[in-house]
Amino acid sequence: MAVTPAKTTADAAPTAATYRSEHQRDVINRLKRIEGQVRGLIDMVESGRPCEDVAQQMSAARKAMDKAFYRMMACSVMEAVSGSESEVDTFREVERSTRILEKYA
Repeated sequence: MAVTPAKTTADAAPTAATYRSEHQRDVINRLKRIEGQVRGLIDMVESGRPCEDVAQQMSAARKAMDKAFYRMMACSVMEAVSGSESEVDTFREVERSTRILEKYA
């Protein structure tokens, strides 16, 4: 007789709270890295680094902010889909997230 291993929490489907918590950690980590990039940019400007070097790092920081924003918005959409009680509510919440994207992206 084969023994089936017990399911662990890693095997279970993630709950909305777990998903949100993981996204929050991810976004916070991204923002902390961006914070370091911005401090580095200040140091570059203060030390008189060439404009092209500074521009390259500014571009990297801007792209990192965009990625953090989109990651946060993904969480918003996932919450809209998982937390809705009806299809109408789902569409309404996804539309709300879409309006946020249109406004700030």
